[in-house]
Order: sequence, then C-alpha cells, then structure tokens
Amino acid sequence: MDTIVAIATAPGRGGVGVVRLSGVKSADIAKKICGKLPQPRFAQFGHFKDQDGEIIDSGITLFFPNPASFTGEDVIELHGHGNPLVLDRLCQRAISLGARMARPGEFSERAFLNNKMDLAQAEAVADLIDSSTEQAARSAMRSLQGVFSDRVNQLLSQLTELRMYVEAAIDFSDEEIDFLAEAAVDEQLQGLLITVDSISNSAQQGRLLRDGMSVVLAGQPNAGKSSLHNQLAGHDAAIVTDVAGTTRDILREQIHLGGLPLRISDTAGLHDSTDVVEQEGIRRTQNEIAQADHILLIVDDEHGMTKKDEQIRAELPQHIPLTIIRNKVDKTGHPIELVTEQQQITIYLSAKTGEGMAILEKHLCDSVGYHPLDEGVFIARRRHLDALDRARSAIEAGYNCLEGLGAGELLAEELRQAQHALGEITGTFTNEDLLDKIFSSFCIGK
Repeated sequence: MDTIVAIATAPGRGGVGVVRLSGVKSADIAKKICGKLPQPRFAQFGHFKDQDGEIIDSGITLFFPNPASFTGEDVIELHGHGNPLVLDRLCQRAISLGARMARPGEFSERAFLNNKMDLAQAEAVADLIDSSTEQAARSAMRSLQGVFSDRVNQLLSQLTELRMYVEAAIDFSDEEIDFLAEAAVDEQLQGLLITVDSISNSAQQGRLLRDGMSVVLAGQPNAGKSSLHNQLAGHDAAIVTDVAGTTRDILREQIHLGGLPLRISDTAGLHDSTDVVEQEGIRRTQNEIAQADHILLIVDDEHGMTKKDEQIRAELPQHIPLTIIRNKVDKTGHPIELVTEQQQITIYLSAKTGEGMAILEKHLCDSVGYHPLDEGVFIARRRHLDALDRARSAIEAGYNCLEGLGAGELLAEELRQAQHALGEITGTFTNEDLLDKIFSSFCIGK
C-alpha cells in the first residue's frame, strides 16, 4: 500500500498538533525529516526540517513498527505545535518524500484490513470521537474494546454449530433416526432468537446514544413554543414575549436527557399570513417537521383545542410520533398530568413555571425505549440493527420451515443467511462499497 500522511488532531490552533504517517516508507521519511529514527515506542525530541535544512518546527517523534501499531503497518507520529500552517508544512514535506494525503478514515480502514480491529470496532473509533454525551462516549469505548463484537461472535459460533449439525443430519437423512426432530434443535433455535433479541435491545440503546432524537415544537403563534424550548434547553435560548409570531426562523438547540442526545427545533407559528417573511418561516417549519423523529404540538390550554389546532394536527405527517402539549395550566388550573385517549398522548404542563417538564422528559425517553441507567449498552449504528433484524428473520423463517414442513435443507439455507447478516456487523462478510461508505464518514487522520 501507499504510505499515507494526515494531520491527526482537530482543525484549529492548539498547544500540540500531531501529524501521522503509515506505510512502508514511514520510517525513511521520518529519518529525512527528523535526522534519525527513534527507538520503537520511545519519545524522541528534535527538529523537523524541510528539504533545505530549515527548521519547520521542534517536537517529539514516535515510531511504532509493524505489526504492533494502530494500522498494523509502520507508523510515525510527529508531535509539534498546533498551528495549522506548521502542520500543513510537515504534511507537504512528507508528501515530497513519497507519501500521499490520507483519505477520510484511511488509517482506521487499514487497521481493519490488517486485522487490528473488526469493522464494528473501527466504527466505534469514529463514534467515540463524535460522542456528544458521557454515556455515548462510554458506550463507544465498550464497542471499541470489543464488547459488541464479542456478543455477535458468540452468536455466530452458536449459529455455526447448529448449521453444521443440521447439514450433517441432512447428509444422513436415510437413517431411521430423524436428528432434526430432536428437542435440542428446537431449543437451540429458540435460544438463538432470544440471544438476537437481547443483542438488538442493547444495540437499539446504543443507536439512540449515537444518533439521538430530533424533536420539533409546532403549533399556533403564542402557544408557548419558545417558552417550552427554553425550559428544555435550560436557558433563555429563544425570545419570549406576549407578541404573537416572535419566532420566524428555526431555532435549534442540542441538549441531552439522561445521556440521550436531543435536538430541539423551535419553529415559526403555523397560521395563515400574507407577510412574506412569516410565509418563509412557515415553509421552513414544515420542512423541519417532515424530518423530525417526534413532534410536540403545543396548544394553549386557555383556548383549548381550537379548530385551527385540529387543522394543524390533521396536516402533520401521520407516520411521525405526535404528542400534544396543553400549555399554560398555571393559568387554567388544570392538573399536571399525562393523559392517553384513543392512543393519543396529551401532557398538561406549564412552560412558564416548569411544572410538568419531568413528565415530558420521561415521556420523550420512553417514546423511543431509552433507559438512562442501562450500563451494558454498547454503541451501535442503524446498519447494525438492520443486520440483526435480517438475522432474526432468517432464523425465525428457518424455525418455521422445520416446524411446519420438516425441511432441513430450507433451515440450513436460512441459517446461512443469518450467518451472512451477522458477519456484516464485524466485517467477516462485507464488500468494497460498504467499506467505502463507512470509512468515508470518518475524519481525516483517523
């Protein structure tokens, strides 16, 4: 492979900046930049020089020879001062000596290709960097350490053993004993389904920690959307006045509820208007609503559910979960409560005083099945959940084939499909397009 180079630290100025190289030419390039190569895994202070001998910077050099390195190749790290101009000069110097700029995620991709980590662990590297809450960071670290992969591999091992038994039984189908009719096969299939469900539940929690939840506040002008936004945000992010239509553009805030990342969008009031600015605000509100994971329809409890509120609710996307918020109970005296009628949830609260906010926050977590105190969670992505769903469907289909038709050949094929789906998680079975898609989302230098 080519020798690659990239700045490994975040863009911007800082006390320290790191340039990383990986590949067969790394050691030779380091010698020419630093003058000599340090002992493996020992820090060496010195000057980094250009082709004319001019000092670019002074700092520390680290050498990690293959295979005991992050990528499994020779890796050099140059630790200098965190000025982007200086770090770029170091990269250009390395390129002039035979390296090339790394693609996004190429260091982690090489670590995967050289069997230093599996695909789920490689993805956890990026997820750890991007974590927005402490819980998400801890879950990403568990995945990076192999907790997720270990559970998937254990399931794959059980699946492989059962598949071997089933295929052996098919080979001896002329025998008087029907090996597939034994209770042990039925129990193993049931056990596989239970294990898949257990992993899926933990993965779903991890997916929520990674992706979070998008909540849009919608409703008529002056219903209290901005006040509710401020309560959720914990500070006065939105302007609140008695004048209707204060909010004309989308106001977004990133918070977390017990570790669950929550993106709140305060929007312009939905109403008929001839004002060009308000019309644009309403158009943007409708676009924001269409991309939401959950909609909170704010209703002024003093006026009750008006015809306009009913119209707004009817026009909201039917596939997106909706909760009605009856605000301003501090004026109406209605009890703080959550009410469920005909599968429609309504929460009575006061955005002004904050009463009822705990009920709303718990409801938002419950609506996506998030459990804040689950310490066994590992970080996961949507593609992992999709693979687990396909594996479960295949095992269940195989079980039905065996129970209903006694078809061992169909059971064996479904078990093979389940193996393939689970193998996609760790990279046992994968393709180049999937790898390109995954690693292209990583930051450069990682």
